[in-house]
Amino acid sequence: MPSVNRAYSEFKDKGLEVLLVDFREDAATVKRTVRERGYVAPVLVDQAGDVTGRVYGVWGPPTFFFVDRRGQLVGRGIGARGWDSPAAKAFLRARLEQKD
Repeated sequence: MPSVNRAYSEFKDKGLEVLLVDFREDAATVKRTVRERGYVAPVLVDQAGDVTGRVYGVWGPPTFFFVDRRGQLVGRGIGARGWDSPAAKAFLRARLEQKD
C-alpha cells in the first residue's frame, strides 16, 4: 500500500480519487491499521463483506476498480501493483488527462 499512498498524494490535486475498502473486519481494527500503516486515502469499512463480495465480487484484496468521471467502470484488476512506477504514473496521468 505504500505505492498507493505515494500515487494518491502525487495525483490527488489532479483529480485522482482513491477509496480504500476494508471488509470483514471491525471498525476499531481498521482504524488501528490505518493509523499504524499511515494510509492517506479515505478508508471505507464493509464489516460484513456484503457489499464488497455480493455486489462487487471482491473476495480477496487487493482488487482495484477504475471509474471515470461519469461514474462508468473502465477497468478492474486483482493483485498488488507498484502504483508509483513510471509505467503506472504514465497510466494514471493519461486517465486523468482524458476528457470525458
